[in-house]
Amino acid sequence: MNVPTASLILTAIGDDRPGLVESLAATISRHDGNWLESSMSHLAGKFAGIVNITLPVDRIDALKAELAALPGLRVTAEISDAPSPAAKESGQRKLKLSLVGHDRIGIVREVSQVLAKQAINVESLTTFTSSAAMSASTLFHAVAELTAAPELDARALKHELETLSNDLMVDITLDETIN
Repeated sequence: MNVPTASLILTAIGDDRPGLVESLAATISRHDGNWLESSMSHLAGKFAGIVNITLPVDRIDALKAELAALPGLRVTAEISDAPSPAAKESGQRKLKLSLVGHDRIGIVREVSQVLAKQAINVESLTTFTSSAAMSASTLFHAVAELTAAPELDARALKHELETLSNDLMVDITLDETIN
């Protein structure tokens, strides 16, 4: 018998301590949830995570209730009706953006404005800071995986990013990846 399932995206945040991932995983497992993808980090003393799971539709409410009762962890759950990976990727261009520059307020905002203006979707974004090798200044690093429509004018995008790069005093690299 084929039981209807749903995809849920969970977000979790709490004070970081040993056992948080285990309690989350055990709760999902008790409700016949299948852990598919996740991204988790320790950020400023907090545990922050995003998890994609599937589970039987009739177990969603019970899972949400048990997740809400987990001590020291605030979890939200959203049902996802995402298209299949094949449908999502058909015809899409994949790009990778790398950025390194002196840290200052507004870098992510300004780069994301350029991307949004070109209708480019940010699939993943990783950022961190580090100390510059020869000075006491802080460097900001960002790596983003992007998708865009086939008709994207890559030359115009590169020009806009280069103009932004001069204004921000950062090094920006944009590469197209092969599907």
